[in-house]
Amino acid sequence: MRTARATAAAVTAVIGAAATAVAAGRLASDAALRMPPGGPLPTEPGLTVHATAAGRITLTRDFATLRPGRHGLTGDGFHAVVGPVLPDPPDSADTVVRRLERVTYGTPEPGDRARLTPNLYVGDPGGALGLDHTDLDVPGELGPLPAWFVPGARDTWVIAVHGLGTTREHTMNLMEFLHRHRFPVLAPAYRGDPGAPRSPDGLNHLGETEWRDLDAVLHHAVDSGARRVVLYGWSTGATMALRAAARSEVRARVAGLVLDSPVLSWEATLRALAAARHTPGALLPLAVRAAQGRTGLYGDRRPGALHLDRIAVPTQIFHGPDDTVAPWRFSRRLAADHPDTIALHTVRGAPHGAMWNADPEACEEALRRFLTPLM
Repeated sequence: MRTARATAAAVTAVIGAAATAVAAGRLASDAALRMPPGGPLPTEPGLTVHATAAGRITLTRDFATLRPGRHGLTGDGFHAVVGPVLPDPPDSADTVVRRLERVTYGTPEPGDRARLTPNLYVGDPGGALGLDHTDLDVPGELGPLPAWFVPGARDTWVIAVHGLGTTREHTMNLMEFLHRHRFPVLAPAYRGDPGAPRSPDGLNHLGETEWRDLDAVLHHAVDSGARRVVLYGWSTGATMALRAAARSEVRARVAGLVLDSPVLSWEATLRALAAARHTPGALLPLAVRAAQGRTGLYGDRRPGALHLDRIAVPTQIFHGPDDTVAPWRFSRRLAADHPDTIALHTVRGAPHGAMWNADPEACEEALRRFLTPLM
């Protein structure tokens, strides 16, 4: 009897430990699968506003506040744009002074908490950039998908797709450049975004199901007169672009891909986001398994999965070694394996999804050279 009771207790303990591990894995996987659209990435540190003055803002000294380029700064009730670090001496060794280019709304005050974001603009292309545009509802698999359409003279269209930690407002960073070069631009929201249908399970699938919404927008562009289409994706938007270029029934119209900080390994990205939420290292494999069970994500190992060596159209990648969300090594390896098809423009000092922010002039020149043969 004692042996039976001891065995039952041991079995109960094992089952309890297994259930705890499963619950912990689910919780850790939420760092990526339940990330709110437009919410800050957990890899972005919280900062404090220490002071503001004419054209200047003093922030907590951190690797983030020492980044090159122009970035959005968002907090409770405000959005601003900060430029380069200024040579003026800060008030203390724990702070950094950056140029304050503009305040979009609200007022950053000393003591406010803030985070950097790639988004320089808020609103829509008309209000933020002064560009004529049309608000569309594109029929999608789950329902209508809101999209901005900025007209242009060319019959090569650009479909711009945001990724993790942003909304379609992010695409406005490049909209003026694309409009100046006369490309029509479609910038859609997709499942899970504000105004778009909810994913059936309420989870982010890191592009593996969301690509079907991009496919619907691609069909709309072709039906509306686009002879050729360039898919421009950031982060998981780049994943969506890769999937659409490989799987869409109208993939023959895809003339090129532009990928900023592409998520080429969902496992690596999920681990990075979970680790940024202080998930213990021992639980990271559980987070990956939990994500697989909850979403059906199995990477390139399942039958019929996309293989990156099948990319057949000209592709421009913008990526760099300081991206802690989507490891740069995958982009570097991909470009090295396809020197005739894929060009990699390396950007140093840039966080995930913000390669253009860190060095807009060089990125735009590389983009101009890439797009010219596709016009």
